[in-house]
Amino acid sequence: MTGKTFKRVGVVGAGVIGSGVGHLFAQAGHDVVLVDTRAEQLDTARGWIGRNARMFAFLGKDLPPPGEVLPRIDFTTELGKLAGADFVIENITENWEMKREVHRALDRILSPGTPLAANTSAIPITRIAGVGRHPERVVGMHFMNPVPVMPMVEIIRAVHSTGGVMQAARTLVAEAGKQSITVNDSPGFVTNRVMMLMVNEAMFLVHEGVSSAPDVDRLFKTCFGHKMGPLETADLIGLDTVLLSLDTLYLEFNDSKYRPCPLLKRKVYAGQLGRKSGAGFHRYTED
Repeated sequence: MTGKTFKRVGVVGAGVIGSGVGHLFAQAGHDVVLVDTRAEQLDTARGWIGRNARMFAFLGKDLPPPGEVLPRIDFTTELGKLAGADFVIENITENWEMKREVHRALDRILSPGTPLAANTSAIPITRIAGVGRHPERVVGMHFMNPVPVMPMVEIIRAVHSTGGVMQAARTLVAEAGKQSITVNDSPGFVTNRVMMLMVNEAMFLVHEGVSSAPDVDRLFKTCFGHKMGPLETADLIGLDTVLLSLDTLYLEFNDSKYRPCPLLKRKVYAGQLGRKSGAGFHRYTED
């Protein structure tokens, strides 16, 4: 662990993004405590991390194999194990009530000087920071999926975030071999405030019968050089997360342009959540 400013990194939430965050810092040489309320989700996360580490190593991305990554991660249901962490990143679902309760608990567990990051798609970081007694130590860190290989992290400065916690976030990201850009707090920040509009409008095009999902994505990839089309991107994020993000943006801005597409709602109600469920706007099979 020589040379690491933050030896022990806590990660709360072992979903797709949270497990990716845990994987990222473990592959960078940090000790990671990955916490989730459900043991079965931790087992799933362990499988995801092992499979992804094998795939990244096989693809020649110069990343360590599972045998070097998994031993650095403590998979646990005990939130109290974060008490000794040097930096903690919360990654639970885009649900305000749940985030509020988790941050209240973290506020009791962590020492006042421990930097605490919220990884969210749309909820304002200042709102999250206001839950605890130490809002100055809270920062936003928006990781993109798949976390271990994406080159950039969006760091969000809340109203009370100190210069010290902002520098801590940038340092941690750099230690993981990633770039970062700092933005000021706003619902959706830069990336999701723009992207959610795009994917939602693409869904409306399919909903209205203007085009099919494959053709919408093909147009964006062919005409604009995008690596993924907007509906493929939505499937990768998770349609449930997209819906929660749009609901948050709609609530925060009180602007009808963020009204979720009815087709998106129908797919979420049907359990067609994208890649993680095997079907969304496209169908997916296990490799």
